[in-house]
Amino acid sequence: MTYAPAPVGWSAARPQAVSPSLLTVIAAVVMLLIYSAGWQLPLFGEKADESASGLLRVAFLPAYGLAFLLIMGRPWNMIRVTVRQPFLILLMGVIAASIYWSIQPDVSIRRGFAVGCTTLSGLALAARFRWAELARVYAIVFCILIVASYVVCLAVPSIGVMTELFPGAWRGLWMEKNSLGGLMALGVCILGATALLNPSTAKLFLPFAFLALGLVLMSQSKTALASLMLGLMALGFVWIVQRGPAYGAAATWAGVTGALLLGMFLLLASDVFFSILGKDATLTGRTEIWTAAMRQIEQRPWQGYGYAAVWSDKSGWGPLAWIVNDAKFIPQHAHNSWIEQWIGIGLFGLGAWGLFYLQTMSLALVSVYRERGAMLAFPFLVVFTLVSLTESIAVVYNDFRWVLFVSLAAKLAFSDRAQDDA
Repeated sequence: MTYAPAPVGWSAARPQAVSPSLLTVIAAVVMLLIYSAGWQLPLFGEKADESASGLLRVAFLPAYGLAFLLIMGRPWNMIRVTVRQPFLILLMGVIAASIYWSIQPDVSIRRGFAVGCTTLSGLALAARFRWAELARVYAIVFCILIVASYVVCLAVPSIGVMTELFPGAWRGLWMEKNSLGGLMALGVCILGATALLNPSTAKLFLPFAFLALGLVLMSQSKTALASLMLGLMALGFVWIVQRGPAYGAAATWAGVTGALLLGMFLLLASDVFFSILGKDATLTGRTEIWTAAMRQIEQRPWQGYGYAAVWSDKSGWGPLAWIVNDAKFIPQHAHNSWIEQWIGIGLFGLGAWGLFYLQTMSLALVSVYRERGAMLAFPFLVVFTLVSLTESIAVVYNDFRWVLFVSLAAKLAFSDRAQDDA
């Protein structure tokens, strides 16, 4: 008896991918909506302060619960994802250890628990969803945020439109215009990537990408506009590279050349760059914060002052008091993700974050030439890198962008093939 050969690429032992259930998708969407913090301004007003409000802190508990439900749906996948992130594990370990030398141990304990749950939420997304599914989850979240932002800006301008610092600038569901602009810049890139990864949904998500672009423009945030342009160029780069080897070689050469020219422009004509962005040479006071923070880091360079313990210290004699004295105003954070880690969790924490970031970016660069999911991951990581130089967005508790970063970093190390095999 003879048997017909199996079709090429078919393996009877290879499991078939199982699409997530509707309830799983809903749980992930609701979790991300909670982390987006788009509900804080409409519900609590401009005086909402998560660090001081127990009610606001409790509001994130449902997100933690939903993350654990996602984990319980695929517990072994969660283990497989986590062990592929040794530097992230090290980073969380340093945060936990910082409790013992923190200037505010109770604050570091509370916020350390929160950032641990936030990080687990990102890992849970990577463990549960394939690239195309993950993109759709992100896209659904941004579609909801886009619609809600237009509604609040047009129907309730007293909430959605700024009237004091930047009159007429849209801020949508968030406290200020840069938050709206920055998130919607990411939204344009994510919606565009989703349309490419899921061609059947392109007609649905591309109109929302243009609506997100409208929000970036109405926010009047030049930094967000620059981030958007960089993100779209990164998305275009991935799309061209993945069309074929010849296109990939040409795009790589053009990308490297463009990056070098941009770097030279920033070094030799930084004043022109700042004028284009509408910033001064101090980046709206950020350089004063960095200088003042570095002076305090010199006092405790190895261990730092404890995770998230510096900026809420009201003792009047701690590092924040000296930073305020030097900078001449009260900053809410370091306005630089790298300085933030150093002052909070010391050189060990900074090193752990740096290794985690380098691992993620290395995998992202490799994925550009091998993985369709790079269309989702690479543009986001490029924009994240740019924003992290002027904002503290890395290793942040209850933060939407940190959840996305962790989920993409973990997914880069836990490919669709590995997930199917699991």
